[in-house]
Amino acid sequence: MMPGRNNKPQVRIGIPGWATAALVAFGAAACQSTGIRATQTVQVVDSSDQFMTKMTTNMVENGVRTGYVYAESAYVYQMAQRMDLRQMRVLFFEDGKQTSVLTAEQGDYSLANGSLDARGNVRIVSTDGRRLTTPRLIYDRTLLQLRSDTTFVYDSRGERLTGKSFTSDLEFKNVRIVEPKGVQLRGGFDLPGQRPDSGAAP
Repeated sequence: MMPGRNNKPQVRIGIPGWATAALVAFGAAACQSTGIRATQTVQVVDSSDQFMTKMTTNMVENGVRTGYVYAESAYVYQMAQRMDLRQMRVLFFEDGKQTSVLTAEQGDYSLANGSLDARGNVRIVSTDGRRLTTPRLIYDRTLLQLRSDTTFVYDSRGERLTGKSFTSDLEFKNVRIVEPKGVQLRGGFDLPGQRPDSGAAP
């Protein structure tokens, strides 16, 4: 149980870790990008050190492209070692094939440790149709943790899972969800305490 939330039921369940794998690839490979490109770069004195429009970069790990990042605009803060990405889109690749795509209205990316705080209609969609949607998704590379402090919805062909927030390790072996609810569409999964003939968690 998390401190201060003893009045909210929490359970540990397993969620497929494809979304985490994508974010881990983002954090590990972004520091090895092949170079940031922009259609326009402006030096900004008042706030950010640099402003770029239509920024793109490839993420490369051990000489292999693992991702492609696009942002309509990007603010670079050199002292804070971070980038503020707006209308961002990240494509993830494995063995040369696209596996998933992350979209968000805004993303705060740490140049120092590779962590990402994505906000505003955040979606991670896999090529086989699985989807994780939340207003905020944090990949904390320092704590090796993936979390959302607000509501989320996970959809696949056979299941739907919702909750008020979650915290997980990067392998999704230890997941804490606040007020989880699940629905089996076909096959699907069972939440702890769920009756075999029930379609939703208590």
